[in-house]
This record gives sequence, C-alpha cells and structure tokens, in this order.
Amino acid sequence: MNTFMKPYFLIFSLLLYFSSLPTSWATSLLPISLEQLSMRASLIFYGSVISNQVKKDEQSGRIATFTEFGIIDLIKGETGEKHTIKQIGGYLKETGTTLRIHGVPEFQTGNHYVVFLPKQSNLGFSSPLGLHQGRFSVLTVNGEQVVSNGRNLATQPEQSSRSVQLPLAVRADKPSQSRLDDFLNTVRAYNTP
Repeated sequence: MNTFMKPYFLIFSLLLYFSSLPTSWATSLLPISLEQLSMRASLIFYGSVISNQVKKDEQSGRIATFTEFGIIDLIKGETGEKHTIKQIGGYLKETGTTLRIHGVPEFQTGNHYVVFLPKQSNLGFSSPLGLHQGRFSVLTVNGEQVVSNGRNLATQPEQSSRSVQLPLAVRADKPSQSRLDDFLNTVRAYNTP
C-alpha cells in the first residue's frame, strides 16, 4: 500500500471500528402513578423553598445541593417545621465546577412544591421519587392554586393495588394541572388504610 492510501485506510478503519461499537442507551424512567408515588414515599410535604446551598458534601466528597424547605403541610412521614434535602450535583462557585446529573430536579428559592421523597440513602441523599415525577410545582392560575409536574395527571398508569382507583380532579383545559386541595386530599386518601 502506498503512503498516500495509508491515511485513508486508517480513517476508514476507525470509522468501521466506531460504527461497530454497541449503541449506548439513554436513561429513562417508567411513569409512576400518583398512587405509587404516595405509597412508596417515606416523606410527602407541601413546602416553600427557603434556600439552596451548593457545597462539597463531607460524606461523599461530591458536589451537592442542599435545599431547605419551610413545611406548609406535612402529608406523610415525620419532619420539623423545616426540612433539608441533599441532592447530588450543582454549581460550586468557589471552584467554578459544575456537576450535572441528568434528571435530578432543581428547586427555585421562593417557589412552592409538593415533594414525594424516599428514605434517605446511607450518605444522606434524597431526590424526589422518579426524579421530576415526584416534584410537583404549585402555581397560582386565575386566583386558584394548582399543582403540576408537567405530565398528564388525567391518565395515570394502570397499576393500582386498590380495587377502586381514586379519581384525581384535573383541569379540563390543562390535564397536567390539578387543584392543590384536590391533589393533597387524593394523596392523603392513598395513605389511609
């Protein structure tokens, strides 16, 4: 083979090699019903974000975001008037380092949320169940408080452990939203024996 053909042969060989590697798959989560969120969560609350602090976590050595909530309504579990969750990732200003984990939800200071949390990990981390699925933003629409996590709340996955599925009233014009009071009452009903 002449020296002119060697670079082309090398490029062709590399392209062939890389095209034969296994395809990587994107991580995705199966839909979780409101019943499943309610039953699996060890802590469910409606709260307002007081602060977000990003720092290097002493236990894991990783960048972590500590979000402190003021508890407005405790639906399930035990906590005080304030509750802090620790999630992996965030932007550490001191070093200019960012650690982003796809799917880990963010909470904005001053905003209100209904949060479904599992038991904390051994290192104290606790992201909402199903990541964004377990974080419901509370918004005021036409003078009425509504919740939404962006998914259609009218069509829940059919995986009920009850003989009768509890209905969740949703807005007819926006099935991704439900009145806050209706939503909280439905969640409480799922946790009543």
